[in-house]
Amino acid sequence: MGFRSLSQPRVRLADQVYDQIMQAIRDGTISADDRIVQEKLAEEFEISRTPIREALFRMEQEGILTVAGRGGFKIRKIGNAEISELYGTRAAIEGYAARLLAETGDKKICADLRDLIRKEEDLADNSVQAYFEANKAIHRAFVEATNNRYLLDFFDNIWGRVYSFTLFATLQNVDMSKSLGDHMALVDAIETGDGSTAAEKMIAHIFDGKELQIEARKSTPFQG
Repeated sequence: MGFRSLSQPRVRLADQVYDQIMQAIRDGTISADDRIVQEKLAEEFEISRTPIREALFRMEQEGILTVAGRGGFKIRKIGNAEISELYGTRAAIEGYAARLLAETGDKKICADLRDLIRKEEDLADNSVQAYFEANKAIHRAFVEATNNRYLLDFFDNIWGRVYSFTLFATLQNVDMSKSLGDHMALVDAIETGDGSTAAEKMIAHIFDGKELQIEARKSTPFQG
């Protein structure tokens, strides 16, 4: 069909750059006030600007970064309206997942979820990143247990976007323990076998998280 051969090493390099920039944002090395410049990153990575540009453009397309002058980017700030959209989408995905799990009536799934929750919530590290990873792992386990690949794809997409770090990072301004908790009650609701009860409990839990984010944004640099 006339396609040219692809340079696989270059693609992999762009992915590595993407991963390292994402990690720098998550751990605070890159803040909301920093300007991310292609040329500077190329010097630090000691590579050409091509994989840098690919990684940054990918992050712009995913809604993580926004253009800030020629060759520069900044972390995109989001407002309360977008937060509501993101949490509403989560409620649709995870609420349906809870309904499906309840309707299966599989006790082993509930037992496995309880084991995972106990493991993930036993944190030795009280950092924002640790709480984020634990919370994500727990919620992903609920969706993964449905064996619905499309639900899981939607979950990974929404948690992989700007929500996953710029929003969760605001929780450093509130009691971090509030970002966990109540997960066992979600399993209790699933064990009732009532799909509506399980879905309503999950949706209420997610909207509680939304309120926590709104509260945290009152004193965060990520507020738009």
